[in-house]
This record gives sequence, C-alpha cells and structure tokens, in this order.
Amino acid sequence: MSPAAAAAATSFAAGPVAASTPITAPSRVRVRFPPCADPAAPRRAVASMAVSAPRSAASFLERRESERALHFVKYQGLGNDFIMVDNRDSPVPKVTPEEAAKLCDRNFGIGADGVIFVMPGVNDADYTMRIFNSDGSEPEMCGNGVRCFARFIAELENLQGTNSFTIHTGAGLIIPEIQNDGQVKVDMGEPILSGPDIPTKLLATKNKAVVQAELSVEGLTWHVTCVSMGNPHCVTFGAKELKVLQVDDLKLSEIGPKFEHHEMFPARTNTEFVQVLSRSHLKMRVWERGAGATLACGTGACAVVVAAVLEGRAERKCVVDLPGGPLEIEWREDDNHVYMTGPAEAVFYGSVVP
Repeated sequence: MSPAAAAAATSFAAGPVAASTPITAPSRVRVRFPPCADPAAPRRAVASMAVSAPRSAASFLERRESERALHFVKYQGLGNDFIMVDNRDSPVPKVTPEEAAKLCDRNFGIGADGVIFVMPGVNDADYTMRIFNSDGSEPEMCGNGVRCFARFIAELENLQGTNSFTIHTGAGLIIPEIQNDGQVKVDMGEPILSGPDIPTKLLATKNKAVVQAELSVEGLTWHVTCVSMGNPHCVTFGAKELKVLQVDDLKLSEIGPKFEHHEMFPARTNTEFVQVLSRSHLKMRVWERGAGATLACGTGACAVVVAAVLEGRAERKCVVDLPGGPLEIEWREDDNHVYMTGPAEAVFYGSVVP
C-alpha cells in the first residue's frame, strides 16, 4: 500500500462517512465504511481510494475484485485494533508473519495491533483463531481479539441476538457469548499460576505461585505477580522505592521493553502496571509482548484481577479501566474461570494487495 493511500485511510477513519457512490481512482487499496447515522454528513473526496457502504462484512468479503487482493474488516475493542481476515476456507493463514507486520504498520500499511484469522475449527471447536502481532510474532491468543473475532463471526454468519460458540486457540478452548446489548462476554478459562508453566524463572512465593516476588528493573525493585491466561503476564502494583504508583506518569516506551525482555521471562512477557482505585475498581496500563503500548489488553485485564485477588487488594469482580475504556472482569470462585465482558465493533471494510 502506498503511504498516500494509508494516510487517506487514516483520515477517513477519524470522522463520519456517509454512504456514497465510489470515488473512482486507481489504487491498490479499497476501503468501505459502515453506514453513518447522519446521511447528510459532508462527503470528502480522497485520492486513490473508493469509498462506499456495504450492507455487511459478508457481502463485502464476497466481492472478489482481484485474486491477489486480501479482503479484510478492521475491528477494534477499546482501541485495541485488528485486521480481521475471513480464512474459513483454509487452515493456512492468507498472509505470512512478515506481510502481517507490514499491514500493521501505521504509516505504510493499514495500521493495527495485529492480524486475526478466522479459520476452520479443529478438535470439535466451531472455529480456530490465529493471530500475528504487529511485529510478526504469534501469541497464543488475545482477549480483545477474541471479542472482535466473535463479532466478526456474527456478521459473517448473519447471527442475531445472543449467540455463543467455541474457538480453538493456542491457549486452549475459548467460549465467547454475544449479548443482546452487543457486548461480548468471554469465558477465558482458568488462570495458570505455576511459575514454570507461565513461564517465569522467578521462584514461587505463595502456594507454588509467584506472588509479590522481587524483580530488579532499571534500578528499582518491583513487586510482581505472574499469571498466564494462556499467554504470560507480569503484573505490578509498584516498587519498593515508589510510595504510590501513578500509572499515567510511567514512560512505557522506556520501561516496558525492560520487562518484556527480562531474563526472568524466557518466552518474554506482557506487563501490566496497576493502580487500585477501590476494591472493585482498578486502573492499568499495559506493555504487550510483540505489540508495545496498546490502548487495551483483555488477557492483561484478566491477569490484573487475578493478581489483585492473590495479593489481597481487590474483590473477585472488578471494573478495570484501560486507556481505551473499561472492561468488566470476574474471577469466579465456583469454577475458577475468569470472565471478561466488553465491546467490539467494526471500523471499516477494505481490500489490499499485500
């Protein structure tokens, strides 16, 4: 994709777009937006792009304009954004990790935190989910991505009302449920607390779990609790040298990579920095493994509540504020499963030649 086309796509995403006839111009990128609420909204001509409003993701993806074109739908969950690809006809992703990294580039590509593929189900699951991060690496799963995946499936299959299905991921079986209000509730399964299984080299401090262990980073001794939600998380509420952790004051781009690549995490790690607002209200910022600072992280929010309970800081049901908005997280005592509830929505439809 050309830088001009990428910039044009970004400008359209920022504002309302009325349903219109295509603006004809030669381009390697085609973008279509969902209908806006105001049909009288002003139209803006953009070079090198055709813009119109399809009825659904399914109808758009059925238009095979080019054998080489990759058709996609851009989704976001609290600002954590993904390029969704209908890959139900093959167990092999339609783009390589290297191509995915280029597509995720926010200056020279579509721009996203990752590329997610909807693939045929295996092991009796309805579907399989694979994801390539913006750096081309492949995580086990993604919480915000699962919600986007569920809404994407509902649109592809024309599902109405409350629906639930099973998704095979690298972290095991995940079960999302689309609710009547459009929110998606996801059974994220049981948290993994055993150090070697997370994995971390930090020694267990409480019932085989790594809870408030000491980790030296950038000259500070951080207290960290390690949790896996199918992918590794390092959760911290502060350091010895800090009386109160103000997450908004953190320079994530500097400290985040130090945690991600720390020798105590052989598979690297996601890192969550947390403030306790009350026993049912937490605030966090996240540095994601393979994606950097993002506006939201579903598995991270789940790990934060688990860590807060283990450290005696919070109840089992909390609202977690992320830069992109709030998630509702509950770690149930009866089945030991973590449940996440939050939004996901389509941003625009497009096609691109990788």
